[in-house]
Amino acid sequence: MKSYSSPAQIKVGVVGYGGAFNMGRQHLQEMRAAGMTPVAVAEVDATRLAAATQDFPGIGTYGSATEMLARSEVDLVTVITPHNTHARLGLEILGAGRHCVLEKPMAITTAECDALIATARAQGVIVSTYHNRHWDGWILKALDVVRSGAIGRVVRIDLHMGGHNQPHPWWRSSRSVSGGTLYDWGVHLLEYALQLIPSPITEVAGYACEGHWAAQPGHPYPADANEDEAQLAVRFASGQRVNLLISSIDTTPERGVMKITGTLGTHLIDWMDYETTTAGPNGETHVIRGKCQPSEGHRFYENIAAHLTRGEPLVITGEWARRPIHILDLAVQSARQSRALPAVHT
Repeated sequence: MKSYSSPAQIKVGVVGYGGAFNMGRQHLQEMRAAGMTPVAVAEVDATRLAAATQDFPGIGTYGSATEMLARSEVDLVTVITPHNTHARLGLEILGAGRHCVLEKPMAITTAECDALIATARAQGVIVSTYHNRHWDGWILKALDVVRSGAIGRVVRIDLHMGGHNQPHPWWRSSRSVSGGTLYDWGVHLLEYALQLIPSPITEVAGYACEGHWAAQPGHPYPADANEDEAQLAVRFASGQRVNLLISSIDTTPERGVMKITGTLGTHLIDWMDYETTTAGPNGETHVIRGKCQPSEGHRFYENIAAHLTRGEPLVITGEWARRPIHILDLAVQSARQSRALPAVHT
């Protein structure tokens, strides 16, 4: 692996500078804040390339990843494109001997993740996934609560998001592009849960309901719509379990997005608010409510820079990013086959 004496020597670029959420600009700003040097943007939309030059005067602009890899000296490339393009672009970048960060989800299938990891290893470069939410305030607080022993041993984690909402007319509503309704937010929620349950995954069961929104007039992908609702259950070698539900047909969604149930109590996460309930010796309960600490997503690129310059351990490795994708991949297959499926190499 190429060595760098300082973060400023690491030349960075992005593939994708689309308008949604201004993610291209955000990534380059965060890489620059971590000390690295933005040098390249690849984007198919000429108007977005023009926006990139306004945001980063003098930056190199290219019409494709292939052109950028051939004509620039970029060392590390972040891919900010639709989910189903991550593996193809990641393999091209890694194959060219450049470090690669992929927006989450890392890819859609386990096989794609394994190919990315193998290529990075063969080329002597890193592959990572932009799990900046690894450092969200609510999961940092949950880790503190669990490690303190306040709720005892974690037994299960319930994750859920949803409402009764017609999908937006964008690529995230297309199953073949997005991977399905579980992938967008599900990968975040699973990554939270996997921080709390490090045990090997043994089995995944998936369930799905589909057809309601696809049949409504005006759906942009009637033949390729995401599921209306999807659910999965993960079993771990430790006996612990995780349940995830993402729904667009739930008129009474449960409170919060994450509930951690332990032998002595529960910890409920409702974004910045938390509620820890513990059992007293005489059957009474004690409730503590508060605000979670600020998120620390800036640590993602700081860790990347520290790894490449000082050899600091990489937090979000390719193997770590593979774990939630393997769960999602198995859940989709399980729903189709109506049976639980065993996990592989977790």
